[in-house]
Formats: sequence, C-alpha cells, structure tokens
Amino acid sequence: MTTDLDTRALWYEGPHRGALRPGAAGDGPVEVDTLWSALSRGTERLVFEGRVPPGEAGRMRAPAQEGAFPFPVKYGYCNVGRVRGGDPALEGRTVFSLTPHQRGFRATAERLTPLPEGVPARRAILAANMETALNGVWDAGLGFGEAEGVSVAVVGAGVLGCLTAALSSSVARCSVTLTDRIEERIAAANELGVRFETSLAAGRYDIVFNCSASAAGLAAGLAALKPEGLLVEMSWYGAEPVLVPLGGAFHSQRLRLVSSQVGMVAPAARARGITHAQRLSRALALLSDSVYDCLITGEIDFEDLPHALPALLAPGAPGLVTAIKYCRKA
Repeated sequence: MTTDLDTRALWYEGPHRGALRPGAAGDGPVEVDTLWSALSRGTERLVFEGRVPPGEAGRMRAPAQEGAFPFPVKYGYCNVGRVRGGDPALEGRTVFSLTPHQRGFRATAERLTPLPEGVPARRAILAANMETALNGVWDAGLGFGEAEGVSVAVVGAGVLGCLTAALSSSVARCSVTLTDRIEERIAAANELGVRFETSLAAGRYDIVFNCSASAAGLAAGLAALKPEGLLVEMSWYGAEPVLVPLGGAFHSQRLRLVSSQVGMVAPAARARGITHAQRLSRALALLSDSVYDCLITGEIDFEDLPHALPALLAPGAPGLVTAIKYCRKA
C-alpha cells in the first residue's frame, strides 16, 4: 500500500460554503486515483444549503460519506477513477464507484465497478443518474416489453429528466415528450431524439415522470395524465413541504401517484432477480452510446471547485452536468 495517496476531498462546511481538505482514505485494500467526478445538482444542492431533513439523514447517507448532516460533511456519489494497486485483477482498470469528490481513496473491490469496453471515463460520471433513471423506468412498469403504444411525458429536462426520457424512448420504446420551462433545453431533447415542449396538454399521457423538483411540475404532470394514468415522482424535496393537488380530477379519473427512489431495486426488476450490482452494470452499459455526451455541458478542475460551487449549485444554474477533472491527461 502506497503512502503518497492524495486524500484531499470536497467538504461542505456550512450553508453555501465548501472547502478542500483531507478526508479519510478508506479502509479497503484497493487504491484508486480519481479521474472525474460529477455534482448531483439536485441532491448536492440540498446538502450545500443544509436542507437535509434530520429524519432522512440516515437514508441520505452516501456509501463513502464522512461527517454528518448538516455540516461538515464529505458527500458525493459520481466518481470515476483508475486503480493504482491493491488488487491484481483491477490494477490499471478504470472503475466507477459511489465515492465523494476526492483525489485518491481506498476501497474494497466490491465497491468498484469496472467500466465496460467502449464507455469512456468522462461519460461514466453519468452512471449514478443513469441508474436512477433506469430504476424509475422500471418503477413505471416499463422496460420489460410492456410499453407498446404507451405515451410518456417527462417534466423537467435536467440530467435525470433527459436520461429518463431517453430510456423511455430507446429502451422501453414509448412515445416520449420532454418538457421544461427553459426553452434552450430543446437542444438536449433533439440530441436524444425525443419531442420537446415548454408545457404539456391536459389528459394526453399514460405515464408522466416528474423530475422537476417543483410542486408546479407535479401539478402539471397530474393534469397531463389520461384517465387511470400514472405519475412517477422522481424528485426529492428535502425538508420542503410540497402541495399535491389531489382534488379536481384526481379521484374521478382514478389517477395514480407513486414514488421512485434508487435505494431499492424497482419491484418489477426485483421479481426478475435483478440486484443492485446488476442494475449498475446495466446503467454503465447503456452509457456506451456517445449521444449522452450532450448532457455534460461544463468542465472544471477539482482545485477550483469550492470557489465555483455557489454558481454551479444555484437554482436555475445553466447547463446540465459539470464534469470535475482531477487529471489533465484523463
């Protein structure tokens, strides 16, 4: 085991304040140098603002988290690195792990998933979001051959919404409309091959995914459903109360509202014996398609991250995913 491992990590130290300082290296035998990581804008914005509900702190805890909510806490789960040693079978391999933003760390082999051939390290930072989108598609009952003729809308064209729309179209073979109030996001929709609208017509869709993290998006999604339609709520609101319009047509039209969360494999997939590890492997394999590069809209050096966080995690920040670069030759 080497002694020159750089364990500097991003720590959320207070509301709207981050800093780079050493973190625990980890207790596994495999040493990894991070190449890229990505901010999860929705979840990490809540962490950055100190809005993780105390009652959810345990379930919100990331696998390699250090510290505790609200502050100080080392948090993150979109990490791609190269194994430098500790396991001959993995040495030199590029791996994905649910590890915070940290230059170097140690882990067990079980926590590291080698990238499939054809998936570049930079694109693989989308794996956690892809896994969440895949689980959501499964929670909607799609992806296993049942979707013929199903009309789908996705509210919110952030990275999760874009991935959910792309999977609904390409994997589940549905007719898909992606909607967002930000008209510029039509560019991502065009790249992904799905329709784009700035608003949804009422009563038109069998399934709606709400990825907007807003009560307005939830209301618009419910209004867009056909009778007996299903809304899959994929947003997480932290400690914020959310108004859910359960009056009006909700009961007379027999609408359904379900939550989707990546902590458990969707029931439809569990029934087929799909494990967490298999779900992640499927998500990584889907990233062999270069079309998903369109979702990485910015890049920043790790050393500049604390200064850039307020702008990157501001509500309404431009772009989709910011890639954090650790090595100039990655």
